[in-house]
Amino acid sequence: MEQHTVAIYPGMFDPVHNGHLDVVGDASQIFSKVIWAVGINPTKKPMFTLEQRSEMMKLANKFPNVELSQFSGLLVRFAESIGAKFIVRSLRMTMDFEYEFQMSLINKQIAPSLTTIYLPARQEHFHMSSTAVRELILNNEAVDGYLPNNVRDFIKNIRA
Repeated sequence: MEQHTVAIYPGMFDPVHNGHLDVVGDASQIFSKVIWAVGINPTKKPMFTLEQRSEMMKLANKFPNVELSQFSGLLVRFAESIGAKFIVRSLRMTMDFEYEFQMSLINKQIAPSLTTIYLPARQEHFHMSSTAVRELILNNEAVDGYLPNNVRDFIKNIRA
């Protein structure tokens, strides 16, 4: 009998970039279902609205076993509510590791049945961050190669 494994790939995705697509794509090959979930975090001030970020994810998602969702509150509680057993996170630099490791320890204490899996983006996307992409957008610089073309066009249209 095949085991049905559900993972959640959470984040702000402000905006969705090619590094995110690497990670969600790899996760879609490992898990039978991936919930790609955009978070609502009242302590952060995203450039794009929740609806815009959700639309970018919809435009970028090309994986049949990836479902889109939104969540607020603790990630572990959302993961439990959807039956996810795994949290997918990405690591780029050592500073990512320190933050992510601390979060995984807290998550494990709150929800011992959840396991955090770390997947890196591909080397050509390793340097990407939503922060850097937002900086390029704010300064009207080209973002070709950083974003899927349909996400790039979507951002151009809403910022026009």
